[in-house]
Amino acid sequence: MRTWRMNCRKALLYSAGLCVLSFVVYSYFLSCSDDITILEKAVGTHTYTLGNQTIQYDRSLPLIFIGGFPRSGTTLMRAMIDAHPDVRCGEETRIIPRLLGMRQHWTKSAKESVRLREAGISDRVLDSAISAFILEVIIKHGEPAKRFCNKDPFTMKSGVYLSRLFPNAKVIFMIRDGRAAIHSVISRKVSITGFALNNFRLCMQKWDKAVENMHNQCTSLGPSRCLPVHYEQLVLHPRQYMERVLRFLNLPWSETVLHHEDYVGKPGGISLSKTEKSTDQVVKSINANALSKWVGKIPKDVVDEMADVAPMLRTLGYDPNANPPSYGIPDKEVARNTEQIKAGRF
Repeated sequence: MRTWRMNCRKALLYSAGLCVLSFVVYSYFLSCSDDITILEKAVGTHTYTLGNQTIQYDRSLPLIFIGGFPRSGTTLMRAMIDAHPDVRCGEETRIIPRLLGMRQHWTKSAKESVRLREAGISDRVLDSAISAFILEVIIKHGEPAKRFCNKDPFTMKSGVYLSRLFPNAKVIFMIRDGRAAIHSVISRKVSITGFALNNFRLCMQKWDKAVENMHNQCTSLGPSRCLPVHYEQLVLHPRQYMERVLRFLNLPWSETVLHHEDYVGKPGGISLSKTEKSTDQVVKSINANALSKWVGKIPKDVVDEMADVAPMLRTLGYDPNANPPSYGIPDKEVARNTEQIKAGRF
């Protein structure tokens, strides 16, 4: 019965994906004349008006994508960038990584690839439809702004493909000690397909595989298109790392990015979703309280074999044998924030 339900659920998701794709293709290409190619229509300029603000947008926009494994600081980075006066990120859309995942299934499956070709849906048509859908969601799920960003952690698995769809986009790859990320996933009961939250070893192995894929995506994009940011260093040295982030994104410096908590829930400020697991944390000022909460919470057999269980830890610069780890000394303001929050003052 359980297998039957799972198969039904997959079938429904697949059907929903096809419906979304069909709707986007229909909406964007119905009015195409014979002398205008599908691609030209898809990359045309569109207009978005909300209140007294109007912007024009197309696939050439310098979009910002923030990705990484869940519980790795993507929400904090999003909130800090969202505090910049020129940028609007907004909540996780959830639908963008799902659409990218379905596209990956369609293109990897020989059977589905044949079906698409027989239906006249070439790679060009598929790319045009998906990019149009993603662009509409990013632009219109919040207020107009000079720059737009999207934070859906698992979009990092499709970083290279996104860079092809949006040639001027840049990607921020958030990295966190996998032991901390998985401890947070398990303790906060974050639901991730394929992860058994009662099995730390299996979760670490799946983290390792997922992050290896994301790391390869970022490496393939190169330093001009993808910036890896270690969560621990962002927390310990926010000014230094946000200066680096804003330079990478070609954004002017603004002190507001160091005080994101002041803009949460304010008009024109940072909008947070009640369903995101990190919301209760990012309403606070930057602090180091969460960095080592995982220490002493991992089964001993997994700790003893950590280097083999998750080799990506070492690749990403973490010592798999360090318990507790040494991430560094926090800046004075971060240390002060940390003490105030521990004392219940924030």
